[in-house]
Amino acid sequence: MAGFNFIALLLIAAASTMATVTGPVINQDFPDPGIMSYGGVLYAFATNGNGYNIQVAQSTNGGSAWTVLAKDALPNVGSWATTGATWAPAPLSLGTNSFVLYYTATNPSTGSHCVGAATATTPTGPYTPRSSPIQCQQAGGGAIDPSPFRDTNGQLYIVFKVDGNNLGGGGSCGNGNLAYSTPIMLQAMNADGVTPNGNPVTILDRSAADGPLIEAPGLVHIDGTYFLFFSSNCYNTNLYDTSYATATSVSGPYTKAQAPVAPFLLTGQFGLTSPGSASILPDGSLIVFHASTSLSPLIRPMYISHPTWTSSSVAP
Repeated sequence: MAGFNFIALLLIAAASTMATVTGPVINQDFPDPGIMSYGGVLYAFATNGNGYNIQVAQSTNGGSAWTVLAKDALPNVGSWATTGATWAPAPLSLGTNSFVLYYTATNPSTGSHCVGAATATTPTGPYTPRSSPIQCQQAGGGAIDPSPFRDTNGQLYIVFKVDGNNLGGGGSCGNGNLAYSTPIMLQAMNADGVTPNGNPVTILDRSAADGPLIEAPGLVHIDGTYFLFFSSNCYNTNLYDTSYATATSVSGPYTKAQAPVAPFLLTGQFGLTSPGSASILPDGSLIVFHASTSLSPLIRPMYISHPTWTSSSVAP
């Protein structure tokens, strides 16, 4: 019996070691999570829900357990925006008592989305929005899914998606005929985190293999390689997945990873359905993302991954 117990313990330990994807760690609708580490605490922000424009949660044990806070991180979406579709928040710490929250909201004058920024003196806010958006890209369908990145030389950027499938065309996510581009853009930012520096540049776009779109970019630099995460296909189908592209320069050119090292996550892996919208800690130690536990109604709790990196690939 003692020998049996010892073997059982070894099997449990091995299973624990292999369990690189865990969740749901927030077992309620908490889509498009953005993560930040500050003062030994992890903070995650999510798309509007549960009566809040921006949901916020925190973890004091490295991400395995989370507390969803009973507060709105962004009570006011800004004079340029309307409430009801405040998406994909992404937090950034600029240092002691200085934080930026990037987010997506609807511009009522155009009906499309813009990327905005808000600032706060505490990690969970409340964040105060700037008086005007950072990017709108109206002609391209709007701007969504911002995510910050600080390069090794200290230069700050955001990446975001031009929402081409918002222009219509029918089919999956409004772009089933693949008529419109959905490029991922790189925008340099001033040190204040809220002022654009120059014009954005395209660093990636969808191909036919990606379905109607690519979106939800996230950028990280690991061992000399820039890894640009993105999701493809439509968020409300089980084809939605997470993949990545790599480059040796922040502005590219980026090369999409191919099988067998991609996609990074897809339906069927780890019991997941429609895993997407990955957000990465700058050191690459933790990735948060959502996956669907119900497609109708759409419910997307938050999961975590402790990835394994090489100089050219990443595995969950």
